[in-house]
Amino acid sequence: MISLPIEHSADAGQRLDRFVRKYLPNAPLGAIFKMLRTWKIKVGWKKKDQTYKLELGDEVTFWLTDSELEQMKWDTKAIDISIQNFSDKKINPLEILFEDELIMVINKPPGINVHPGDHKTTELSVIDLVQDYLQGKYDSLTFRPALVHRIDRDTSGCLLIAKDKWALEFLLRDLQSHSMEKMYHAIVVGTPLKRQDTIRARLLRIENAKNEAKVRVDELGQSAITHYSVLKTNSGSQILSLLECRIETGRTHQIRVHMAFLKNPILWDKAYGDKSVNSYVKRNFMIDRQMLHARQLTFTHPKSYNKMVVEAPYPADFLRIFPL
Repeated sequence: MISLPIEHSADAGQRLDRFVRKYLPNAPLGAIFKMLRTWKIKVGWKKKDQTYKLELGDEVTFWLTDSELEQMKWDTKAIDISIQNFSDKKINPLEILFEDELIMVINKPPGINVHPGDHKTTELSVIDLVQDYLQGKYDSLTFRPALVHRIDRDTSGCLLIAKDKWALEFLLRDLQSHSMEKMYHAIVVGTPLKRQDTIRARLLRIENAKNEAKVRVDELGQSAITHYSVLKTNSGSQILSLLECRIETGRTHQIRVHMAFLKNPILWDKAYGDKSVNSYVKRNFMIDRQMLHARQLTFTHPKSYNKMVVEAPYPADFLRIFPL
């Protein structure tokens, strides 16, 4: 038997079945319903319906064996992700752009996934680094600090994390209502014909894509809108341009596919880019990742309701092509 007191606001207010599913993520939903029906899960000493909403002070009791719990519970095996182990993986410690008791914004380095790719990988992810930094301070029985949005592995820049369940829900509503503004800077091959324009090209995910190029422009796809303007153009033998891109929609690979659609692919984009130009910049500028940077994030703070504008400085590889 194990008893879990509901002492954290992140756990209160949830339906009982949803609380159990988060605490035992490997348990089939049917098994959870059966455990509730057969009194193997109670609130205090009482049988409760699956729709019961938990309150602070409640105690959820699991009348299960240790082996049953282990099979259905998440993997709590400790992972050593201390800063000392980063050197061989060439991963920098977190660069925090803003932090308070509810949220944090980091400047994500390129070359690291925001989440682990699968349960077998030992590669560190952004969420691993965040959890290591916070040391469990904001964890509850069913909530850990979580990403509000995602950016690609090779994209750098602003990434927003919520430390509180209520703050996460508030910011997700902000994101889904398009009130959150995401502005990217990108280095592209050549110069677009128009110095400033809006791309309205629908995007379709390719089912069972064999490589990373899993999205294409297609009238059958979802609406996708990207506003761009040219900030700078170089004067070298290979023409490159620095663009500011603001997205109204957050489709997978949206900016990458839209710029390739204009015949100005993002530099060193392995999936949608120009292989010959990629080879040139790798030799001459030591560039080996797509030149896309989440430059600025604008959102409403979940407690003060103030407008927040956070900007991420350029990484070194951007500055090798377009110095400040």
